Amino acid sequence: MRFLFALILLLAPLFANAAPIRIKDLVQFDGVRGNDLVGYGLVVGLNGTGDGIRNAPFTEEIMSNILERLGVNVTGEQFRPKNVAAVLVTATLPPFARAGSQVDVTVSAIGDAKSLLGGTLVMTPLNAADGEIYAVAQGTILAGGVAAQGDAAAVVQGVPTSGTIPSGARIEREISFDLNGLKTVRLALKTPDFTTAGRIEQAINQEFGRRVAVMQDAGTVAFNIDATSMRSAAHALGRIENIGVEPERRARVIVDQRSGTIVMGEDVRISRVAVSQGNLTLRVEEAPVVVQPNPFSEGRSVVVPRTTASIEENPGVQMAEVAETTSLSEVVAGLNALGVSPRDMIDILKSINAAGALHAEFIVN
Repeated sequence: MRFLFALILLLAPLFANAAPIRIKDLVQFDGVRGNDLVGYGLVVGLNGTGDGIRNAPFTEEIMSNILERLGVNVTGEQFRPKNVAAVLVTATLPPFARAGSQVDVTVSAIGDAKSLLGGTLVMTPLNAADGEIYAVAQGTILAGGVAAQGDAAAVVQGVPTSGTIPSGARIEREISFDLNGLKTVRLALKTPDFTTAGRIEQAINQEFGRRVAVMQDAGTVAFNIDATSMRSAAHALGRIENIGVEPERRARVIVDQRSGTIVMGEDVRISRVAVSQGNLTLRVEEAPVVVQPNPFSEGRSVVVPRTTASIEENPGVQMAEVAETTSLSEVVAGLNALGVSPRDMIDILKSINAAGALHAEFIVN
């Protein structure tokens, strides 16, 4: 825990003196977005780790369709190959992608295949939400895990039933978008905040020396392309995307109960509060005893339960005072002085928040 809070303490000066962030890292330009693609395909060439056809009949169906398209008639045939697997293929079509360019794809098994390692994805059309085909994927899969199995034991490391194909899909259809035809482009903040939106508006207007940007709400800044007198919207956006703006951050405390991780923002404040923490251990032990009947007597063996229960209260933190703080370093010093584990610290922060003494957004994952 001391290392964790020491790390936060070391990062505090970096947050306090943070350099301005580029506008393109703070916002998303209206219309400049990717589109999700998905397809259903077949992976071949697996080393006996494919789908069991009896458990995944859809694999047999797609394999028959592919073979028939290639001129191989398999109607009525019984085949049980173990080197094929049915998969879902996903990708993202980036903005302004042109026909012929390539994108990465992710391949995931949907049947009972054990591994996709070494497999090859057969030509798979990728559809968008409108049902149209925008790309075609094919290639050798790079699986991120490994699996080995014997007669009495098996070991799996990573996720061998999912993999990627770098540049595995070739774009066949473009999405039409007339960027230069826009008169106004909206800048959507990734983290809506009135102060940050106002600073973006001010920085853009200072760059052009006149009023070309207007803050509409906490998450939107309207950018007037015509008022910039530039040749195109692309030129105007290229001029503003690298302008530095210092964003305003909300005070947050983020807790991950599964790993015991605690992360605090630099603006976290704690009012003066007293904290006492102790551990209570309940131990229940079962030691059943088998009672045998006397020799040559009529009877049977009986299992008699025997339970031992005890409650122990471990010495914990006595009543300690955390003074009113004005900086992250003082918050860390006050909480670190309690000398408790990170998981106990999570409970303390919950109680401080419930008492109304934690002035920050408390997020538990």
